[in-house]
Amino acid sequence: MNAPIQPKAAWLKKVKWDEHGLVPVIAQEAVTNDVLMFAWMNREALAKTVELGEAVYWSRSRKKLWHKGEESGHVQKVLEVRLDCDEDVVLLKIEQAGGIACHTGRHSCFFQKFDGDAQEGDWQNTEPVLKDPSDIYKGK
Repeated sequence: MNAPIQPKAAWLKKVKWDEHGLVPVIAQEAVTNDVLMFAWMNREALAKTVELGEAVYWSRSRKKLWHKGEESGHVQKVLEVRLDCDEDVVLLKIEQAGGIACHTGRHSCFFQKFDGDAQEGDWQNTEPVLKDPSDIYKGK
């Protein structure tokens, strides 16, 4: 990506950023309404997302912008950007390239479903791996 931009647009000021300058973001598949993933954005990531029409997140672990799909090719084309009623959560309506949003090679990051009761229950995988992550991130 190019040199960091310092977005000052009025629309960015409406977002209620947390104490770290971040806002939670939900990526939802536009066609199916499946929630594919949760991530974070800072002002620059949100501005870049709008500019490119593709999802750009803030990686808290790497401390840098992360253009979704930059390594895997599983880019998220952004069709709509929405702000919730409290103005502290962003929803992206997206088209998911390759049908894989999760780094585990699954369609959605939310593939584990709780089954059972509070005493004996456990998490069950409910979605198949569509592509082995070692094939997605070769040499990474």
